[in-house]
Amino acid sequence: MTDRPASWRMPTRKQMERMADSAALGRDPPRPPAIGPADEVPAEYWHSMMEDAAADASPRLSIRTQRLSEIPRHLLRVGCRRCGRIVEIQTADAVRLYGAETEWKTVGQRLLDNTCQQRTGRHEEDGCWPSFE
Repeated sequence: MTDRPASWRMPTRKQMERMADSAALGRDPPRPPAIGPADEVPAEYWHSMMEDAAADASPRLSIRTQRLSEIPRHLLRVGCRRCGRIVEIQTADAVRLYGAETEWKTVGQRLLDNTCQQRTGRHEEDGCWPSFE
């Protein structure tokens, strides 16, 4: 429940008078024209789309699907959403240990699995849940 008065829902006196005047004259307040799927799109819209620098950029891939050789970062970090551990490795060390063509997702999972502290004995629940940063 809020402490607002009921008047916040009601139009002001000036607004009610304006609505009554427009109803008395038999006309509605002006509205912008509705645009439908068959209507032409304004030229300003297309101009702003063409000027947008982000429109030319190719879609960025998630860091987890990139290969180690494609990642420009110096330091790679993966955390566990389950136990809260964070493991960091330098990109050069990861390339040396796992190869340049290995995906970061695979390397991060291996780093977490090698030092996992949450063991339940069930295959579905064992291991860490990676969060790539």
